[in-house]
Amino acid sequence: MSQHGKSVRWIHPDAPAKPPVGAACNGCGVCCLWKPCPLGIVLSRRCTGSCVALRWDDAQRRYHCGALLDPASALGCRGGPWPRWLQAWVRRGVARWIAAGRGCDADVQVESADP
Repeated sequence: MSQHGKSVRWIHPDAPAKPPVGAACNGCGVCCLWKPCPLGIVLSRRCTGSCVALRWDDAQRRYHCGALLDPASALGCRGGPWPRWLQAWVRRGVARWIAAGRGCDADVQVESADP
């Protein structure tokens, strides 16, 4: 916690601005940087702080959920790639658990650190 009860999280400088609550996700990463979702709690082993599954994509200049992009890696599995059917099945479950496609649900204020 920082002074005045504010929590500080560093957001990639090229990340898009946080959309209004309910608007389509644009990959700003604020929700996952603020606190982990239910799946993120399991993966991060904590209820506060940034999610360990959050991944920055330089090419697209946005954040993605690592558990959705590469479930085997995000879930800590070793032994090579999973069969396509298993990846698809896990991705469907992850998308449902993280509420992908439901719109922005991060009801937080984002302030710039610039003076």
